[in-house]
Amino acid sequence: MDSYLIQVNGHGDHAPMRDVHLKSAGNTISPGKAKGRKPRWAVRASEMSKKTFNPVRAIVDSMKVEPNPKKAMISLSLGDPTVFGNLPTNDEVTRAVKEVLDSGQCNGYAPSIGYQSCREAVAAYYNCPEAPLKAQDVILTSGCSQAIELALAVLANPGQNILVPRPGFSLYKTLALSMGIEVKLYNLLPEKAWEIDLEHLESLVDEKTACLIVNNPSNPCGSVFSKSHLQEILAVASRQCLPILADEIYGDMVFADCKYEPIATLSTNVPILSCGGLAKRWLVPGWRMGWILIHDRRDIFGNEIRDGLVRLSQRILGPCTLVQGALERILRRTPPEFYQNTLSILKSNADLCYAALSAIPGLQPVRPSGAMYLMVEIEMEHFPEFENDVEFTERLISEQSVFCLPASCFEYPNFFRVVITVPEEMILEACSRIQEFCEMHYQGAEGAQDMECDK
Repeated sequence: MDSYLIQVNGHGDHAPMRDVHLKSAGNTISPGKAKGRKPRWAVRASEMSKKTFNPVRAIVDSMKVEPNPKKAMISLSLGDPTVFGNLPTNDEVTRAVKEVLDSGQCNGYAPSIGYQSCREAVAAYYNCPEAPLKAQDVILTSGCSQAIELALAVLANPGQNILVPRPGFSLYKTLALSMGIEVKLYNLLPEKAWEIDLEHLESLVDEKTACLIVNNPSNPCGSVFSKSHLQEILAVASRQCLPILADEIYGDMVFADCKYEPIATLSTNVPILSCGGLAKRWLVPGWRMGWILIHDRRDIFGNEIRDGLVRLSQRILGPCTLVQGALERILRRTPPEFYQNTLSILKSNADLCYAALSAIPGLQPVRPSGAMYLMVEIEMEHFPEFENDVEFTERLISEQSVFCLPASCFEYPNFFRVVITVPEEMILEACSRIQEFCEMHYQGAEGAQDMECDK
């Protein structure tokens, strides 16, 4: 091993530190001239940061429009049920967190995958004979978004591809591209209540396909897959030996005339990572509590995927400990009436919105069955002055102060998404303004042809 001596020119305890040299095996190295590093600033953003792209932000941030100052802004764009205060969480939920806070027992670090007792509580809540769960099958995460990130990171390598719904939640693409994972978009069919085009889905599979993402109930569509359709999806996954990443954050948030089936309850052989959390059903998205449920009854994942998830979770040392400490009480004490009341409000808003928009010439809403959204087709041939859904929604803001997300944010042009969590009077007022806007710009077949000729 080389020995290093530091020589300082000068005398006494306060000798000036001017000429410092490192001696190694007889060679003198001056500061700033260390081998392999140039003495200049070269700080650059990482490749991962450059690959990170959020299509919603890219589109919305570029919509430089001002709302109509004569009309109060109505935002139907953000999937946050807490914004307007009409959908508060249950008192039992907040009381559970207060009790933990007052106890002072959850102020330190927890295991990166969550407290054992909390994982046991989640496993017990979701356990059923068709899809049994134990604590070892649960990874707690900082919101469902991190659950999706960890599931993607453990299943796919850079250079592989994943299958993502179109229209679909934009975060899948944002996360995948930042990791160097290719995204292949499979089509959902609006004429079939947003069922998957199974033939198109299967045609995308190749030797580099790492997993299939299934989002049910759906953001942005508000659709809920039937049991038979889920079985068809599982048949494709089984044939192609594809694990499934199931985004089920809206699980059980379905209207009374519909039934939610967790996809893992219908499969005996396809391994599934199901991602969920408190955000939507318990109306507390800011609490950042999510989870991954590992369903692997044929031991296809084995220890490798489980161990990989544990290692990945150690990067940020787990979710908020206060909410973890309250989790068992939240799951056990929240009364059924709370869930029913939330769904009743959402169903009423969905029905009002669907009926109002269905009566507007040039718009074709697709009836939702759950979650917090519905999608609306713009018959662009009847609005020839607008190039696309982005321009349509921009003008809707500037003229009527109603903000809906253009579905280009979800890779599905010429639609827009409506959030149905706002108060009923806002839904009615927004639909009235949308009707006024469409009547102002609607062109029949002849008028549309004339405008095309003028162009």
